[in-house]
Amino acid sequence: MTNKAQLSAKNGQVPGKLKIFLGYAAGVGKTYAMLQAALLRQAEGLDVVVGFVETHGRSETDALLANLEIIPRRMVIVRDTVQFELDTDAVLARQPQVVLVDDLAHTNAPGSRHTHRYQDVQELLSAGIDVYTAVNVQHLESLKDVVAQITGLTVRETIPDNVLDESDEIELVDLPINELLMRLELGKVYLPQPRGIVMQKFFRRGNLTALREIALRRAADRIDAQMRAYMQSHAIAGPWPAGERLLVCISSNPLGERLVRTTRRLAVRLNAEWIAAYVETPGSMKLSQASRDRVTQTLQLAESLGAQTVRLEGRSVAETIVNYALNRNVTRLVAGKPLRSRWRELLQGGSLLDQIVRQSQDLDVYIISGTTTAVPPLGAGTKTRSAGIAWAVYLRSIALVFAATLIGLPLRDSINPTNLVMPYLVAVIVAAVWLSRASAILASLLSVIAFDIIFVPPYYAFAVDDAEYLLTFAGLLAVGLVISTLTARAREQEIAARRRERQTAALYELSQKVAAVTDLQAIAQTAVNHMQETLGNPAAIFLPFGEDNSLMLQAKTVEFQLEKDSLAVASWVLRHKQVAGRHTNTLRSVGGTYLPLISSGQGIGVLAVEFPQSETPLTGEQNRLLLSYASQVALALERARLAEQARQAHLLSETEKLQTALLNAISHDLRTPLAAITGVLSSLHDDDDLLSKEARHEMVVTGWEEARRLNRLVGNLLDMTRLESGALKVVCQPSDVEDLVGATLAQMPNRLRKRPLLLEVPAGLPLIDIDFTLMVQVLANLLDNALKYSPSDAPIVVQARQVEQELVLSVMDRGPGLPEGELEHIFDRFVRVNTDGVSGTGLGLSIAKGIVVAHNGRIWAENRTDGGASFNLAFPLPMGEG
Repeated sequence: MTNKAQLSAKNGQVPGKLKIFLGYAAGVGKTYAMLQAALLRQAEGLDVVVGFVETHGRSETDALLANLEIIPRRMVIVRDTVQFELDTDAVLARQPQVVLVDDLAHTNAPGSRHTHRYQDVQELLSAGIDVYTAVNVQHLESLKDVVAQITGLTVRETIPDNVLDESDEIELVDLPINELLMRLELGKVYLPQPRGIVMQKFFRRGNLTALREIALRRAADRIDAQMRAYMQSHAIAGPWPAGERLLVCISSNPLGERLVRTTRRLAVRLNAEWIAAYVETPGSMKLSQASRDRVTQTLQLAESLGAQTVRLEGRSVAETIVNYALNRNVTRLVAGKPLRSRWRELLQGGSLLDQIVRQSQDLDVYIISGTTTAVPPLGAGTKTRSAGIAWAVYLRSIALVFAATLIGLPLRDSINPTNLVMPYLVAVIVAAVWLSRASAILASLLSVIAFDIIFVPPYYAFAVDDAEYLLTFAGLLAVGLVISTLTARAREQEIAARRRERQTAALYELSQKVAAVTDLQAIAQTAVNHMQETLGNPAAIFLPFGEDNSLMLQAKTVEFQLEKDSLAVASWVLRHKQVAGRHTNTLRSVGGTYLPLISSGQGIGVLAVEFPQSETPLTGEQNRLLLSYASQVALALERARLAEQARQAHLLSETEKLQTALLNAISHDLRTPLAAITGVLSSLHDDDDLLSKEARHEMVVTGWEEARRLNRLVGNLLDMTRLESGALKVVCQPSDVEDLVGATLAQMPNRLRKRPLLLEVPAGLPLIDIDFTLMVQVLANLLDNALKYSPSDAPIVVQARQVEQELVLSVMDRGPGLPEGELEHIFDRFVRVNTDGVSGTGLGLSIAKGIVVAHNGRIWAENRTDGGASFNLAFPLPMGEG
C-alpha cells in the first residue's frame, strides 16, 4: 500500500494532491514557477494560501508573493536563535484548498511535531489539502551517495524517494547552465554557505551538467511510469516485461546505506518492487550497540525509500537469505563486496558472498563495491565485558593447559605419547564449554605447543623428530577449533532460545492476565503493570471517552511521568494511527514512545512507554516486542468493549421486555378503573334526574374508590422509576409504630370497612427511625396485597413486636399462601402468583422492598403454619433502645 493509500485508509478522507516543482540546483526558478502556478489556480477561483515560502529578498519573487494570503509562521527559539517554521496547525485550522510549502527537504527545528518538513506536508495531504512544493534532485535519498561522488559535498537534508514517486504531478523547472552561472555571478542565487566554497565544490559546469541530467532522467522515468500505469489501467496491449523483485542483504557494516540506495535506483530502473532483509543469527547478540544501531538505521532508510523491510532469524545468513529469496520469487539479489581480510574469511569458513553465490541457484547476484574502511569485527565496539574479565578468562585457559601438562608428565615414559593428547582435548572442551570460544582456541594452540615441547622427542625443544606427530598436532588443533566453534554456536543458540522463550513467556503471561479481567480499567492497569515488570519501563494507557472520543488517562504505573504534552501527543497518535515520540521522527521531544492500539482497523487507545533520556535507539527486536505488547493490549481492550456492548445490548433487550411486560400488565388495570370512572360520570351526567340520592352517593363512592386505585397504580409506577434512577430520598425521623399503623388505616377506610382487621400493636414499643410518609406507603401496599389475595370474610392481622435489637412489623392473611419456589422472588418486579381474578401490576411488593432496603431494613415473606401468608418488615433499633 502506498503512503497516499495509507493516508486515505487511516482517516477515511480523500487525501489532497501533491505537486512538486523539481530542479537540479538552487537558482533555477522553482519558487518563482510555484508562485506563478499558484496565482493561476487563484484566478480560477480556488482558495490558495502560502504556508512557507522563502524569497531571500528577490524582488521578482516578492512581487508574486504579495498577491497571496500568507499564513503566519511558527516562531521557534533554538539556542538563543530565532527560527521560523511552517505552522501546520494554523494551516489545518484555515483549511485552504491549496497551500504552498517551499523547501520540501528542510529539517524542522528541535521540538517540532515532525522531524522533517515532508512529514508536515504528508499531514496536510491527509487532511485533504492540496500542496505545492519545491525540491532539488540532489535531495533525493537514493541519490545521496551519487551526488557526493559527483560534487564532493554530502547532502544532509534528504527526502524519501517515494514522496516524489507518489506525487500527483511533477513540473521540471529547467534552466540552461550558462544562464544559471550568470545568475550566480549577479548574486541572484541564494547560497547558504560561503560563496567561494560553493562555487568551487558545487557550481562547477561538470557538476551542474551531471545534476541536470539526473533531474531530466528522473522526470523521464516518472513520465514513463505514468504511461505504463495508464496503459495497464486502460487495458492497452503492450510488451509488458516480466515482474522483477529485488532483495538486498543488510549487515552491520557501513556499506549498508550505499547498498540500499543502489538497490533503490536499480528498482526504479527495472520498475521492480524490492525488499531489504537482515538476518539475525545467534551470533548477532555479540554485535556492539553501534553495530545494532547501524542495522536499525539502514532498515529505516530502506523503508523510507519504499522497500519492504524484514528481519529474519536463522543459523546461517546465506542459507536463510537464499531460502527467503526463493520463497518470495526474488529474481535478483544484491550484496556488498566483502570488507574483511582474506585470512579472516578463511578462518570463519569463507566469505558470506561466496556462500550466497554457491547456494543462489537461479538467482542473479549483484555485487556492490564500497569503501575499504575497516569494519569492526563481530563483537567489536562496545565491549560487554571488561578487560580484566577477559584476561581472567585467558589465564584460566592457560591454567587448564598447565593442568593437562602436569597430569601427563608423570606418564611420559610409561605410555605412548600419542595417548597423552587426551588431557589436552579435555582442557580444550572445558575451555569451550565453560569459558569462551577465544579461550578454547588459545587452549588448542597452547596444547599443541606444550605437547610438542614436553612430550615429543626431542624434549624441551620446539622440534619434531617423527613426522607422524605432525598429523597428531594438526588433529589436536583441528579438533580444538571444531569443538570451540560448535560449543560457541550452541551457547549462542541457547542464549537466543532463552531470550525468545522469555519474550514468549512474557507475552503469554500478559494474555493470561488480561484474559482474567473484564473491565477496561482492570485490563489497562494489568497491562501497564506487566510491562513495567517485564520491560522495566514505566507505561501508561490512554482511552477515548464521551461522545467526542476525547482521550483520558486510563491507567499508568507509579513511575510514569505524565508530561504536559502527553495527552496532546496521545491524541495525535490516535487520530493518525501512527507511532510518535522518542525513537521516531514525530514529536521526538516527549519522554516516551506512543503506540496506537488498533483493532479491526479502528484506533481504540494509545499505549505510552517511557524511556530514559540517554537510552540508545530501539533495536528491531525491541520494536517487535513493543508492537506485540500493543497488539495484545488492543485485542484485550477490544474484547472488553465488545463484552460491554453485548451487556448493553442485553440490558436494552431486557428493558424492552420489561417495557412490554409493563404495558401488558397495566393496560388492563388502567382500563378497568378508567372505565368505571367514565361510567359513573356518564351516568351522573345523563341520568342525574332519574337517580335517587342514595344511588348518586353510591356511584360517587365507587368513582372515588376507582380514582384512588388508579392513583395508587400511577404512584407505584412513579415510585419504581424513582427507585431505579436513585432519585428516591429517604428522610428519617423517630416515629411511633402505632401512629404508622393508624395513618395507613386512615388512607384505606372504604376498602377495610367490610373486612375483619386485628391489630396486635402493644403500647410502649420503642421508636424507630423511618421516613414516615414512605413507610405508610409500604404498609399500604402490604395491606392491599392481603386484601387482594385473601377471602373477603377472612381476618387480616397487623402485628408489631420487638425481637432483640429489631422492631418487626407483620401483615398476615388467610389466603392460599405462597408457593415455596416463589418466596425468594415474590419481591421482584412484575412477579405475581395466583393471578386468577386478581388485578395488579406486580410492582407493589417490589416498591416496598426498595423502600425498606433504603432504610437499612429487612423484608421477607413466609407461609403461616395454619394457612395464609405473612409479610414481615424488620428495622434496626437505635443504640440503647430496648
